[in-house]
Amino acid sequence: MSLPSGFPLPTLDRLGATLPPNIDSKDIVSKWFEAFSQAAESNNVEALMSLFIAESYWRDILALTWNFRTFIGSDQIDQFLQDRLSVSKPRAFKLRDDYLGLQLPYPDLAWIGFLFDFEVGDIGKASGVGRLVPQADGTWKAHTIFTQLEELKKFPEKVGATRESRMDHGLWSAQRQRDMAFEDKEPTVLIVGAGQSGLAVAARLKMLGVSALIIEKNPRVGDNWRNRYKALCLHDPVWCDQLPYFPFPSNWPTFSPADKIAGWLEYYAEAMELNVWKSCEVTTAVRNEQGGSWTVNVRYTSDGKERTFKRIKHLVFATGFNGNQPNIPTFPGTESFKGQTLHSSQYKVASDFIGKKVVVIGACTSAHDIAADMYYAGIDVTMYQRSSTYVMSASKGLRIYFDALYSENGPPIEVADLISASFPNAFSVHGFMQRTTDLIAGLDTELLDELSKCGFRTNKGIQGTGAMVLYLTTGSGYYLDTGASQLIIDGKIKLKSDSPLQSFTETGLKFEDGSEIPADVVVFATGYGNARSVIHKICGPEIGNKCNDVWGFDGEGEMRGSWRDMGIPGLWYAMGNFSMDRSHSKFLALQIKAMEENCFGPIYNQTRQKDN
Repeated sequence: MSLPSGFPLPTLDRLGATLPPNIDSKDIVSKWFEAFSQAAESNNVEALMSLFIAESYWRDILALTWNFRTFIGSDQIDQFLQDRLSVSKPRAFKLRDDYLGLQLPYPDLAWIGFLFDFEVGDIGKASGVGRLVPQADGTWKAHTIFTQLEELKKFPEKVGATRESRMDHGLWSAQRQRDMAFEDKEPTVLIVGAGQSGLAVAARLKMLGVSALIIEKNPRVGDNWRNRYKALCLHDPVWCDQLPYFPFPSNWPTFSPADKIAGWLEYYAEAMELNVWKSCEVTTAVRNEQGGSWTVNVRYTSDGKERTFKRIKHLVFATGFNGNQPNIPTFPGTESFKGQTLHSSQYKVASDFIGKKVVVIGACTSAHDIAADMYYAGIDVTMYQRSSTYVMSASKGLRIYFDALYSENGPPIEVADLISASFPNAFSVHGFMQRTTDLIAGLDTELLDELSKCGFRTNKGIQGTGAMVLYLTTGSGYYLDTGASQLIIDGKIKLKSDSPLQSFTETGLKFEDGSEIPADVVVFATGYGNARSVIHKICGPEIGNKCNDVWGFDGEGEMRGSWRDMGIPGLWYAMGNFSMDRSHSKFLALQIKAMEENCFGPIYNQTRQKDN
C-alpha cells in the first residue's frame, strides 16, 4: 500500500526561517486573513496564491467542491481556485475568537493556527482552519487551509432554536407508529444496517427533514456489538466516541465495553426517534435508471413476509467491516482437521472452549483480545503470528493521539472534529505521523524490547506512520495493547512466529520448520474481505463492479468510497469508527439534502490523482 504524494515537513530549517521573540500571532493572522478574504471575495487568484508557500495544501469537504478533495502544492491549488472560486462565490469571511495561536508541535516545527467562518454564495455556511508558517524574510504564509460545509442556508438542522415546537397532546405514540410503518408512503433514504454508522446518518437526515428508514437484520439495535465476543471493549476514549446531538453522560467510562455500547445504541435510536425495522434484511436492490431511484426488496426474517419499495432515492450501506465476508485463508489439509475451526466473528465466550487446546491465527486486535480471553478462562492458547504487527500501549500512546483534542479538558466536540479534519492525510503521512510514531515507540521501549525477545515481531506501520494510517488503509495490522502483550511476554499466551504454516493435520497445525502444534480449536482472526462484497450481494455484480472501492486512500489522501460519491447515483457507503461516523454523517446528510432540494453540485473532479 503506497501513501499519497506530499511534501516534507515545513521545518524551520527547510523554510530558512527563525522564530522572533514576542510574536504577535493575532496581529499576524488578522493581516493575513484580511488579504485572504479580500482576494477570495474579489476572485483574485493571483493575490490569493501570493499568500501561500509552494509546498502547501488546501483540503475541502463539500464547501467549494461538493467533494472530498486535497490539493497538493501551489500549482494544484492555483488550478482549483481558477476553476471553483467564481463558481462557489465564497464571502463574508470572519475570524473566530477561539483562534489557535502559535503552536510548536516539535522544536523545529512552528505554525500559527486559526479558525474562521464564511458563506458559500447563497447555498451554505462553512467553516475553516488555517495554518501559517514563518518565512526567511520574516513574513508568514499559508501552509494548510481546510474548508468544510457546515449547513445549507435555507435548510438548517432542526435543533436548538429551530427545533420542533408543536404540542402533540397525546398524539405522539400514534404518530410514531405511523412514521415507523411507512404504510402509505416510502422513505427517501433506505439505510442498510443499524450500527453506529447507520444510526448517525439517520439522525442527521432526520434533523434535516429527510425521511429515512433503517433495515437491521438483528432482533435488536446494538446486536452488532452485543453479539460479538464478550471481551470486546472500545480502545478509543469516550471523548471521541460520541454520536451526533447526544453526548455520553459525564459518568460514562473512558473505554466502553461492547455490551454497554450496544445498550447505548439501542437507547440512541429510541431517543432520537429513528425509524428502524428490526429482524429484516434487504435481499435485492435494483437501480431504475430512467426514474433515478431504487427498487428495494425487504424480507422479514421472522415470517418470510416481504415488502417492496419502488421509489427509494438513496440507498446507504452502513454494514461496516463486519458486514462483509470473513477473510479465511486456505491451507493444505484443512479438510482433514478433526477439530473445530471458526472465524473471530463467530467467537463469543471462552467458556465454550474449556479443556481444549486453542490456536488463534492472527496477531492484531481481535487475536489479542480472544487469546487473552482464553487465557483468563484457563485455556491453553497459542497465537500464530503470520507477519509483523504494529503495537503501542493504549495507556501511553492514546494520550499522544487524543489528549490535545479529545480529552476531559479538550475543546467542544465540533471544534475538535474541525481541527482534526484540518490536517490533510497527504500532509500527515509525510513526516508528522512518523514523528508521532517514534515518540510513542520511545515511551513503549521496554514493552517493544520484551516482545522482540520473546519472538513477537513488531513494525512501525506503513512507512513508519503507526496505527492511524493502518486503520485508514487496511483496517487492520495493529494492536493497541491493553494487557495481552504482557501475557505473551510472560508465556501465558503461547506464541508461534518463527515459521510459515505448512498445513493442517488431523490433530493440529504443521509448520515449514517441521514443528507441530496440537489443537482442538483454530480461530481465524484474519479480518474481512472487501467492503463492496455486500453491494455485490444485494445490488448484483454490475453495480458492485462499477461502483468505487470502499476504504483506503485515493491519490490525494482522501478516503475512497465512504461518505462520498461512489460513481453510482443514489448509492452511498457509510463506514468508520465512532469519531468518523459522528463527523462524516453530517457530510453525507448534507449531500443528500442538497440533492433533494436541487442545490447540489456540480462535483469538482478535475486534476484528481489516480488512486493508489
